Amino acid sequence: MGYHPPIRLTPLPALAMCFVPAFIVFVVSTQAIAQTPADSVVLDRVVAVVNDHAILASDLDDEIRLSVLDPGRGGLGVLTREGALDQLISRTLIQQQIREEDLQSVEPSTAEVDARLEEIRKELPACVHKDCASEAGWKAFLIAHGLTPERVLAYLRYRIEILRFIEERFRQGIQIPEQDIQAYYDKTLLPQYAKGEAVPPLDEVAPRIQEILLQRRVNVLFDGWLENLRKQGEIEVLDPALESPATQAPPQSGGIQ
Repeated sequence: MGYHPPIRLTPLPALAMCFVPAFIVFVVSTQAIAQTPADSVVLDRVVAVVNDHAILASDLDDEIRLSVLDPGRGGLGVLTREGALDQLISRTLIQQQIREEDLQSVEPSTAEVDARLEEIRKELPACVHKDCASEAGWKAFLIAHGLTPERVLAYLRYRIEILRFIEERFRQGIQIPEQDIQAYYDKTLLPQYAKGEAVPPLDEVAPRIQEILLQRRVNVLFDGWLENLRKQGEIEVLDPALESPATQAPPQSGGIQ
């Protein structure tokens, strides 16, 4: 999981399951299967456990539905179940770390969540074509994607929370040397202009270049930190069909340090 704001710049559904031992959930699920008739439909099952937190099959479905709200997925196609599980594992680890450190400063206000929702309804490509800015259009959009207003607000809240955590932990203290800005301007920006085109002066684009380079540094720090969380955490994927290289990190004792 990279830092895509998207983290170029990702939900933690079923919060009621957070404090239920995973083995109990699994036993209940398997018992339900054994006790139901052959033609019955099993509604849910545990597909992975992250430090005693159960991730359910319904969580994957929820993550896939919510991916329509992620502007970083433009052009990437439909989110797969393997990709959804990978995102949920990463998000679970990050949120567990936030709770462990008791970082109340990263909790967004209602006004911030409402502002983000308004922005999505006006600017998200998938929403623009559906007239989500209007109440009727927004309602139709939610129904078409199997979402509810409450679920969307919850998604936006923890998304803002995680992004703010990343900003506070990794962005502060990073300094971009002037020579790096100059090098980006000379070697990356200028070659993008055809001969004879007007080229913006360095002092005009320097703030944007600085932001790009800063974001790259944050990406590197965040990726390394998250990889370490995965190595230290106890991650068990119970459905072999959902395993990917990212979810196969061997669990170690001790949990998150």
